Amino acid sequence: MIIIVVIVVTLVNNVILINAKIPSESMEKTIMAGDRIFGFRLSYGINIDLFGHKFVKKYKDPERFDIIIFKYPDDESQLFIKRLIGLPGETVEIRDGKVYINGSEEPLDDSFVPETPLGDFGPYVVPEDHYFMLGDNRQNSRDSRYWNNTFVSFDQIVGKAILRYFPSIKLLTNN
Repeated sequence: MIIIVVIVVTLVNNVILINAKIPSESMEKTIMAGDRIFGFRLSYGINIDLFGHKFVKKYKDPERFDIIIFKYPDDESQLFIKRLIGLPGETVEIRDGKVYINGSEEPLDDSFVPETPLGDFGPYVVPEDHYFMLGDNRQNSRDSRYWNNTFVSFDQIVGKAILRYFPSIKLLTNN
């Protein structure tokens, strides 16, 4: 019985769910430092690394504003959590802290950002099968703007954050 329980827990933890503790304030006020969350590994497809063999199969594209758990592009031994802002093929530019996609005159609705962001960044042209990520706490987030490898590739995505369960329960929706 103990062996079956260990196998089931291992499979759930490595194939279906991610149980993570948030280490920084980069996603505040959506997710606070110290919060515990569950992510769903199968939200976009299968991305399994077993015994040095990688198996990646996409069946759904991530959407703008999804909160995604991924391997940090500059050091894949670390997991990061950020909000997806730029999709493949788009041009992302940040002017006076506001995010513009493909030269639009209207900035993205970033009502989830707790403070008025500052700064000019980009433009960044997002490659095929890659994504541009920003933290909600833009003034205190190490995100795509600052990485050596600016974009997150699909095969670096571990899952989608779905539920904060500590210190209270909160669904992590797109906005």
